[in-house]
Amino acid sequence: MGLGSRIQRLRINNGLTQEQLAEMLSISRQSVSKWEMDQSIPEIDKVIMMSKLFSVGMDEILLEDEEIKNLRPQEIHLGSIYLIVRDFEKSISFYEQLLSMSVSTRNCGNKFAEFYFDNKCLALMNEDSLQGHHYVDGDHKFVLNFWVEDLVKEYNRLKVLNIGEITEIEKVNEGYYYFNVLDPDNNVCEITGGYHLWEEEKDE
Repeated sequence: MGLGSRIQRLRINNGLTQEQLAEMLSISRQSVSKWEMDQSIPEIDKVIMMSKLFSVGMDEILLEDEEIKNLRPQEIHLGSIYLIVRDFEKSISFYEQLLSMSVSTRNCGNKFAEFYFDNKCLALMNEDSLQGHHYVDGDHKFVLNFWVEDLVKEYNRLKVLNIGEITEIEKVNEGYYYFNVLDPDNNVCEITGGYHLWEEEKDE
């Protein structure tokens, strides 16, 4: 499959006509037609725009499938994050309050519970139901990073909820501020985001 055929396939799969794609790229319909007939090739800025528009990598537009396979190893994707917890109900309550949502599913009785948010799954595994599983000793077993628009607002919210031990807001470098809150198993939930209070003080 040539470059023109790949562009045509992506356009059709995204439900666009040649005219609609041309309008999005600020070019003529004839230009799109010439690409698809392999009579001309798009400039690199148009390839970048199509990559974003079709939500694919530039290599998927420019290269054959076999060429892509030779360039990179098989992709690995993050499926779910599993936390093995000692107090199942307390941990569910903690994450319901932290995430401001109810648990999405509870499967197999009290074996595990799942939270689906931001197209990801955070699963809590009940240690009591995992026979033969070794629970790693130590205070901090996992770090979950969360991002919010207003760090101070989130800090104040969690202070009021009092769902776990919470640190002060710390500065790593300019533009990176965070605080930690511990879940019932002492896993660290790092909360990062915009620190508007600091910006106001700096302006004074």
